[in-house]
Amino acid sequence: LEIERRSLNEVTIQSYKQEMREKQNIYKGIIGGGVAALVGAITWAVITEMTGYQIGWMAVGVGLLVGYSVRIMGKGVDIVFGVVGAILALIGCLGGNILTVAFDISSNHGTPILSVISQMNVQVLINIIEKTFSPMDLLFYGLAIYEGFKYSIIQIEVKEKKD
Repeated sequence: LEIERRSLNEVTIQSYKQEMREKQNIYKGIIGGGVAALVGAITWAVITEMTGYQIGWMAVGVGLLVGYSVRIMGKGVDIVFGVVGAILALIGCLGGNILTVAFDISSNHGTPILSVISQMNVQVLINIIEKTFSPMDLLFYGLAIYEGFKYSIIQIEVKEKKD
């Protein structure tokens, strides 16, 4: 959001920021970001299964989707919204990798996908992450985390009015 500085004094700007804080809702941000992380993870897994290629840039899409969803739903101006977006973006990326493996197991063994997912426990999830991890994941997960953080927070900018 942009505010023309010439028409506002510092008290008015702070008042506007406070008004924005009163409208923010962390719970809606978490729900919106959580749904976006799930949608992103499913999309990632479906595209990977259909193409046969793990596309690292999918993580970037997950980060953007989560970040914007947290911002739109949560209407947050505080840093906590960025932290939520970053964490949910990482969860979405990990979920995309895990669902990719689940789809692969499902198609190779003729087992329904929900049956494969229902048999996963914490140890299985950790094993999947360990077995599928590559150093390049750090780059793409890092980008997703950055985007999840950056785009989750409403930026209030003050622009000088040009005469």
